[in-house]
Parts: sequence; structure tokens; C-alpha cells
Amino acid sequence: MLNLFGGGAPGGGSGGGDATGANAPLAARMRPRSLEEFVGQHHIVGEGRALRQAIETDRVPSMILWGPPGSGKTTLAQIVAQTTGAHFVMLSAVSAGVADLRRVMGEAVTMAQMGRRTVLFIDEIHRFNKAQQDAVLPAVENGTVTLIGATTENPSFEVNSALISRSRVFVLKALADSDIAALVRRALDDRERGLGALGVTIAADALETLANLANGDARIALGTLEFAATTVAGSAAPGARAITVATIADALQRRAIGYDKSGDNHYDIISAFIKCVRASDPDAAIYWLARMIDAGEDPLFLARRLVILASEDIGLADRHALPLAIAAQQAVHFVGMPEGFYPLAHATLYLATAPKSNTVGRAYSAALADVEATRQDPVPLHLRNAPTNLMKSLGYGAGYKYAHGDYAAANAQGPLPPAGRLQDYLPEALRERSYYEPGKQGDEAPYVGWIAERRRATNTSANAGFDDAASAADDDGIEL
Repeated sequence: MLNLFGGGAPGGGSGGGDATGANAPLAARMRPRSLEEFVGQHHIVGEGRALRQAIETDRVPSMILWGPPGSGKTTLAQIVAQTTGAHFVMLSAVSAGVADLRRVMGEAVTMAQMGRRTVLFIDEIHRFNKAQQDAVLPAVENGTVTLIGATTENPSFEVNSALISRSRVFVLKALADSDIAALVRRALDDRERGLGALGVTIAADALETLANLANGDARIALGTLEFAATTVAGSAAPGARAITVATIADALQRRAIGYDKSGDNHYDIISAFIKCVRASDPDAAIYWLARMIDAGEDPLFLARRLVILASEDIGLADRHALPLAIAAQQAVHFVGMPEGFYPLAHATLYLATAPKSNTVGRAYSAALADVEATRQDPVPLHLRNAPTNLMKSLGYGAGYKYAHGDYAAANAQGPLPPAGRLQDYLPEALRERSYYEPGKQGDEAPYVGWIAERRRATNTSANAGFDDAASAADDDGIEL
């Protein structure tokens, strides 16, 4: 068996004994050795589930295990190694390369000729580039190896589609607090692989705190437990060898966040934040903002999203929204962190409680659809500038009405002339188009009736004769 995986892999090609040393971390020593010991993920390995049956009957398909750190991906692979009759190989994409893959493929061909399957486990498979993943593809496709890939990243983006199409994707979830508590109790009781020989206990509230702060990561929970146990194990009095809430807080320092600024969690949480502001839920919006700030998210990224929200989801319903969002961006840039959370929270709460309108985006999208779907008509003659005599003789600017003095309706929401008395500003083929439909709340509400009246007052014949004049100029010729 080739083992390039940095941590106790089962020995022997078929998954023999546990090679984990006594000095290995507690999480490695306590790794479950069978499905009966495995904790959590009942939706994929519970009684009667397809993957459990596949493992128990040694019919494991090629698969991608996708889940957060400490959820049991590597443990499942090692359980396969313990139960399968296949030749089992473990690689880590952090250290392995194409040469290692080719060596495994050659070994797998030899094993196949002897009538034995090869199961290849690749941890952190998302760290392999396209060429490295492609090197595995032929062997997976023709059945030379059964692939088990483990990843914390979305395989839709990080694993070649060809590999995904030939594999089953199983989604693992962060462990529940009850699962973490069960693992902690098991480690404290186990005298062979765990901490049972130390005579350490844990208070109920400390166990609850540890399970909560571990955030579903078994590796963090057991690592914190081991460190906390060593701090109390030296006490001479057996009754004093109890792990308390204070011991856990001192050992862990802060909650496990599990937030990667370039990973799925980043996109999931910013999506939740945007949707909460859009839905006018200030409580949820400020919560997701705090989650991102606490995780170290770039504050200017958050400020940019607020500026976009101000136009995308509020727009003209509150004319102060965009200036306030810009002010927040400037304030964050000027003040920096940690105090920068004030303007970010200020803008978040303002936008969440502001009246909402998406008319800005809808108006632009409607106009863009016509730009893309209709011919690019020239600008109407009366809207063109005429800096030369030639351009004036062609009709440029002829009939243009100066909005500030030649006719009424110079100001938005002002009085309008009778129907048919306003000049057109769109190309002739698009004169009947309407792109902006005002919302009915906030600052935008007064526009509803005024825009409708303005459209009725548009003069649909304002440019009549312009095209004829231009044609006559073409026919007669122009002297320069």
C-alpha cells in the first residue's frame, strides 16, 4: 500500500491494523474504526442507507465526500480501508503529484490482473489542479480504481465535471452538539486510546460549552479536550481533576469559526446578509453582518455590498440610502477596524428599515433588453448638437425645445402641458416604450402618477418632417 497521507493510515493493502502511534493527537487516536463507532452523518451512513450497505458489502462506488472540517470524511475512508477486501491507497493532494498518481495507477493495473480492486482515497482533492485530476480520470472511468475524494470545497467548482459525473457526491454536515458530546465522553472513558488513564472528568456545563464552541468540528473538540485535560491532570487531588467552563475557555480561546473568505461559507453568508436587508429584517441582517466581521471579512467588501444594496433594493424609494451607504464606505476606509463596525452596522440597519424598490434595476434591464434586441437607430435630429453650419443645414437640433424655458415640465413632478405637447427623446421605433415603473412606497410613490401623466403628454409627432428635411438635403446636396 502506498501511503502519502500524513496521519495514521491503516497498514497493509487491504486495510490492516491501526498504525496510529501513542503520541499522535487525541483526534487521530480516537478515530472510529467501524461504522458502529462512527458518530453523526445518519443521513448517509445510518441503518439502511445506501452508502452504509455499500461499505458493509464491499461494493463501494467512486464518490466525492464533501463536508466541513472535522465532519468525518477521512474517517469514512479509513473505515472503508478496514472493511474492504480491496487494495487501499491513501494520498493527500497537499503533497502528492502526478508521478504519485501514475505509480498508483500502475500498481492498480497489476492488482486488477490479480483479480483485486484498488480503492484510492485522495484527501483535499480540491487542491489537485486540472491536470492532476485528469490523470485519475481514465482509471476511474475504466474501473481500474474506485475513487474516494474528500473536500471541504464545493465540488461543482473545485472538481472536474468529468470526475463528478463518474462519482457519487455525498454531502456531510457539521456534527451536532450531541455528537460532539458523545465523542468527548468516549475519549474520557477510553483507557487504551483516549484519556481514561488520566482520571479526568468534565462538568456538564463545560461539556455543553465545548460542544457548542467546537462548531461541529470533532477534531477541534478533541484537540481542545486533550489540551484542557493536560492542564488539570497534574493536580494531586483526584477531585480537582475536573474540566470546567473556565478550563475550556482557556484551552480554546475563541469559537471555531469555519469561515473561509474565498470558500462557500463566504458566499453563503453574504447571500443571507443581502437577502435579509432586502426583506427588511434588521435583526437577521445585523446578525449575519456580525458573523462576517467576527470572521475577519474585508470591511470594504461589506461596504461595497451595502452601496450596491442601496441602489439595487432601495433606489428611489429612499433618496438618502445611496449617500448614506457611500458615507459608510468612506467612514470604514477612514476609521478602519475594529471601530469600522459602527458605520457598517449603521448603514445595515438603515438599509434594512428603509422602504424598498427594485425599479432601478428593472428599468435598466428593460432598456438593456431593447438595446440588445432592436436595431441601433440614430439619435433623433432634434436631440443632436449642431456646432457647424453643415450640421444645422442637415436638421441637427431643429425643433429642440429647451426644457428650462421653452415649455413647462422642466422639473420632475412639476406641472405638465396637455397631452401630446412634450417632445420625444427616444428613437422613433421605441417611442412607445416604458422602462421605469415607479414603486408605490417611500420617496418614489409621488412619481407614480406624474410619470403616467408625462407619458400621456409626450408629443409623438414632435420629429415629423425632420427625416424629410434630411432627405431633401441629401437630394439637393450641401455646399461646404
